[in-house]
Amino acid sequence: MHKNGLQIAIDGPASAGKSTVAKLIAKKFSYVYCDTGAMYRSVTLKAMRNNIPLTDEARIMKMMKHTDISFAPGKPQQKVFIDGHEVTNAIRSEAVTNSVSTVAALLDVRKDLSNRQREIAENGGIVMDGRDIGTTVLPHAEVKIFLVASVQERAKRRFKDNAQKGIHTPIKKLAHEIEVRDYKDSHRKISPLTQAKDAIRIDTTHVSIQGVVDKIAEIIDKKLK
Repeated sequence: MHKNGLQIAIDGPASAGKSTVAKLIAKKFSYVYCDTGAMYRSVTLKAMRNNIPLTDEARIMKMMKHTDISFAPGKPQQKVFIDGHEVTNAIRSEAVTNSVSTVAALLDVRKDLSNRQREIAENGGIVMDGRDIGTTVLPHAEVKIFLVASVQERAKRRFKDNAQKGIHTPIKKLAHEIEVRDYKDSHRKISPLTQAKDAIRIDTTHVSIQGVVDKIAEIIDKKLK
């Protein structure tokens, strides 16, 4: 075990409930929560704001040399900052959501952010969620979880989340966007979305958030004994 506790990796496709569950687990065990998706979204947003084509890796890397991404506690969700400016809601826009896979497929961007994530996780006591945490970022994490859910269920969840933010995208369109995202994430050459061999797979389609949290907490408690 690391100085401050376990490294917990939670992976899975878009809208499988990773970040909701990861935050609750972090709170339950008084661990730090690192939202890796927010880091990729932040890079995507800054590139878009700077009119940098999202496939232009050289220019994005140049931009990242002068990019600071930080988190701060907030209610109901933790706050995200780029270079000291809050972007918590901006990184969740539909434009960023539909573009982030393009940026996440860039090798040097992944290397840079993976190194930043490993530094955050170095002393343990961390819950990290993403697409390749258990396989690439924290391959030696003591607890690895792979969350899945049906496309229809994930579209319903995304619809509900969006509605709370005043965004009303039809469920059919969201289901299509999720399928496209799944394909991009699992077919990219670098660190594709795959389940780590030693990860425990949990299908969340018919399980409540609390039910999923309880299952994972049980797994963590066994490791801590």
